Amino acid sequence: MAQRKLGRPADQRKALIRNQVTNLIWYGRIETTEARAKEVRRAAERLITLAINEHDHTVEAAKQTHNEKGQLTTLTVTNDMPSKLAARRIMLSYLYELKDMRKKDEDKEDYVERTQGVKYPVVEKLFREYGPKFRKRNAEKKCVGGYTRIYKLGPRRGDAAEMCLIEIV
Repeated sequence: MAQRKLGRPADQRKALIRNQVTNLIWYGRIETTEARAKEVRRAAERLITLAINEHDHTVEAAKQTHNEKGQLTTLTVTNDMPSKLAARRIMLSYLYELKDMRKKDEDKEDYVERTQGVKYPVVEKLFREYGPKFRKRNAEKKCVGGYTRIYKLGPRRGDAAEMCLIEIV
C-alpha cells in the first residue's frame, strides 16, 4: 500500500500517525499539516468503520458465583462476541492508551464511579459513541465513509506548510 513518507523514518512516521489518530478520536478535532491530515484520515476512517460494523455484537451470559456467605448467586454479564473482541484487539494494538481526565467540578468519588469498568476509554468511545452515531447516519443517507472532514487553514508561519483542521463529522 502506498503512503506518504512525511519526511520521517518508518518507526517515527507510524508513531506520529498513531498519536494523531488517537487524539483525533479522543478530542474530535486536531490541527496538523495537510499531508499528515490525509494520512490520519485514512487510519481513522478504517477504525471508525470497524467500530460501526462491530459495536452491537454482544451476548448476554449468566455467571454463577459464590458470595461471602457461601451462597450461589447468578449474575448476568454482557460479553463481546468473537468478532467484536477481534475488532477491539485490533483497535488496542493501534491506538495509544489515554486516561480519562477528571472534570473541574467533579470530586474524586464521582470520577472513580464514572470511570469504573472502563479500562480503555478511547476504544470505548469508538464503540459506544461513534459506532451507533455513524451507523444511524449511514442508514439514513444510504452511504458509507466520510466520517472526517478537513478544513484548510492556510500556510503556517515559518515554513509555509499548509495547515489543516481535521475533525470527526
